[in-house]
Amino acid sequence: MPIRKIERDDLEFVSAICLRAFSEAVAPGLSEQGVETFTNVAAADSFASRMHGDNLMLVFTDAAAIQGVIELKEGRHVAMLFIEPACQRRGIGRQLLSTALEYARSDVITVRASLSSVTAYERFGFICSGAVGEFAGLVYQPMEKHLNSSG
Repeated sequence: MPIRKIERDDLEFVSAICLRAFSEAVAPGLSEQGVETFTNVAAADSFASRMHGDNLMLVFTDAAAIQGVIELKEGRHVAMLFIEPACQRRGIGRQLLSTALEYARSDVITVRASLSSVTAYERFGFICSGAVGEFAGLVYQPMEKHLNSSG
């Protein structure tokens, strides 16, 4: 299977994928503060410290190259889902999400989706669950996906 848990040797590459995808799709609509906040969160050392917490981090690999990453926090919140820009729209995000949800410990999975990713999350079965918010310059749409139910 091309999906596996993240390893320490993956961190620099995973960080680079997140930053490339973010810079292309999300950063143009954010303030300097928002870009700085995300850059800090997506740094390799930030991923490294979160590896020791209650975070499931998975990567999608193909031909030995990492093409995407997902981070599921506390079994209930999608904290990161980024795909290498050249590899997007190939089902990688759906596969990563599906695998991560096998580890869900809640019937409701949440995400603070960047505004540019709302449509993708809707395709994954998430619905908007509140007003657009902002934290440290990051603008997001709260969304949730109900597991084990039709809603």
